[in-house]
Amino acid sequence: MTDSYLLPDLISLSAQRYPENTALVHGKGTMSYAALNAAVSGFASGVLNLGLRRGERIAIYLEKRFETVIASFGAPAAGGVFVPLNPLLKPEQVAYIMRDCNVRILVTSPERHALLRETLSSCDDLRHVVLVNHEQNHEQNHEQTGASEERFPLIGWNQLLQMPSRTAHTAHRVIDTDMTAILYTSGSTGKPKGVVLSHRNMVAGAKSVASYLENTAEDALLAALPLSFDAGFSQLTTAFHAGAKVVLLNYLLPRDVLKALERERVTGLTAVPPLYIQLAQLDWPAGITEHLRYFANTGGRMPRETLAALRTRVPKTKPFLMYGLTEAFRSTFLPPSEVDKRPDSIGKAIPNAEILVLREDGSPCAPDEPGELVHRGALVGMGYWNDSEKTAERYKPLPANTPGREPGLVLPELAVFSGDTVRMDEEGFLYFIGRRDEMMKTSGYRVSPTEVEEILYATKMVGECVAFGVDHETLGQAIQVIATPPQGGELDIQALLAECRNRMPAYMVPHGIDVRNGPLPRNPNGKIDRKTLSTEWVENKA
Repeated sequence: MTDSYLLPDLISLSAQRYPENTALVHGKGTMSYAALNAAVSGFASGVLNLGLRRGERIAIYLEKRFETVIASFGAPAAGGVFVPLNPLLKPEQVAYIMRDCNVRILVTSPERHALLRETLSSCDDLRHVVLVNHEQNHEQNHEQTGASEERFPLIGWNQLLQMPSRTAHTAHRVIDTDMTAILYTSGSTGKPKGVVLSHRNMVAGAKSVASYLENTAEDALLAALPLSFDAGFSQLTTAFHAGAKVVLLNYLLPRDVLKALERERVTGLTAVPPLYIQLAQLDWPAGITEHLRYFANTGGRMPRETLAALRTRVPKTKPFLMYGLTEAFRSTFLPPSEVDKRPDSIGKAIPNAEILVLREDGSPCAPDEPGELVHRGALVGMGYWNDSEKTAERYKPLPANTPGREPGLVLPELAVFSGDTVRMDEEGFLYFIGRRDEMMKTSGYRVSPTEVEEILYATKMVGECVAFGVDHETLGQAIQVIATPPQGGELDIQALLAECRNRMPAYMVPHGIDVRNGPLPRNPNGKIDRKTLSTEWVENKA
């Protein structure tokens, strides 16, 4: 076998070529490609021994560590599907996702498992819980879990990997168009949506990104983004395709990122604008630019001042400005040679993808005419898990006579209609204009206003509320809330914010809450008029 078809092939092929090369670094620990490949095989064998069937889901609720990576590639190596859960999610959000995609096996830590105890009882399809560090904490865990352990047998990580391999438990047959992952992203209706990706999507994405970033086995990539992000997980796939090293970092402060860049002689950094804004305000060790080949931006537009400051701090480092959709893994990039000419551009399509700008009737837009960004090609995902309505809105057949579609082609081709408005200039470079829906983009995360509102209502501390995004120089957008007091009571803003911090990931906590007497204005459909309220709020602050 000389090519990668399935996601785990990215590791196994590099293990053949570079068995002693370092694949992963975490803290003071390292893991070679040979060791990583063996661990992935051990995990696959273990979950097959537990009875995992083809296509069943394995959720991973961990911070970045060796076991997170091993489970992410071991699940598909067995013929299963991995579901990476952002470690910032709260127990109710974790349980919702696990119920939504019928998770069979959960991989987590004893500490996280303790937080999930009550909510796991609602996950009817769950059969096993695999705990990392379980052997070291077995007695304490046994005391803490009680009845929960009886329903969901607790299996230690080492115990799983050391299960005897049996010929009856060979991996299920899988091909590259089978699903390999479900990545959950905030949905416009409040609940997160599971984007289903195939082996082909992820492998094609790895090859494409690694080609334009020119990744080689000599590279060291810093994994600073969550692995539940498409761009975060892409650090693993591109590195493993090239046989490069990945440094896993769970940073607390931006300065931790700089220390890791210097300590590990990192050659490639991918991050979101809010982190770059913070990094640009720090003094960088002078030597970093000697080994940092590139820095890449994703998850929103990089402010010009930030880009200029970064280029001053690392003058020999190439900037890559990128745009991506979880629904299509990666989409565009702006080559470093074009950054000075058009710093506001999101570039052109990545290799082996085509980006179209279409009118509502499906016809191509003229140069500089605003239209919807549509992505076609091998990276187009498999739709939203168990949501035919939302899938039909986003994944649509390309109209006849679309570029690349000849009239004689009978079978439809599905493409991702992004919901983002862009324009394409005469030279084919794309420029982002805005989103068509009400999704907020804060700290690199897509956040649904409805999801924020649902949690606020659940506190029973508000009467009516509306959430919307407002421009913010470091966050991209800040989450602003307008709320009315509960019936017959008062609204305590500080108490409400404290409750938000208990119920929400940090990036979802409102930046500000304004109190108004109700009722809030309605639109013609009878819904709270979010657009009018947000427009008034911005005008009043101007």
